[in-house]
Amino acid sequence: MAGGRSPDRLAASLFAEVLITEQLSRNLIQKALPKGMQISHFSVLNLLAHVNEERTPAQLADAFHVTRGAMTNTLSRLEWAGHVHIRPDWDDARRKFVSISTAGRAARDQAISAFMPLITGVVRDIGADRVRGALPVLRELRQRLEADPPRD
Repeated sequence: MAGGRSPDRLAASLFAEVLITEQLSRNLIQKALPKGMQISHFSVLNLLAHVNEERTPAQLADAFHVTRGAMTNTLSRLEWAGHVHIRPDWDDARRKFVSISTAGRAARDQAISAFMPLITGVVRDIGADRVRGALPVLRELRQRLEADPPRD
């Protein structure tokens, strides 16, 4: 193999870099988030702001690859903070719908303005062209893992 690395070592190096980068990125963003907001809260608010329509808790759990119980916990905290509205499904009382509130949109925007300069600075330091070059590989890696869990 080119570069003297076996496929196993290359895979291990790739995943080590991805995992460490993910952890360091989460730490950077968490420190910049408004007091009391967790990354999971921001992520839900960001998705709801982006799609700009209601979602069920089950749809949100699926979108974030978490259990329904974990999503219920996150949504309860967001509702308590006034960041989301949760209403019953008028056609099926067993289901609920979640939408972002005005306060939730403001909290999401505040979070973005707090951490965006930090991550923009990282990209600037690395170089926009190099980051653009890495994106297709990272995107394909994510898509492969989402669509088809790895096998031997």
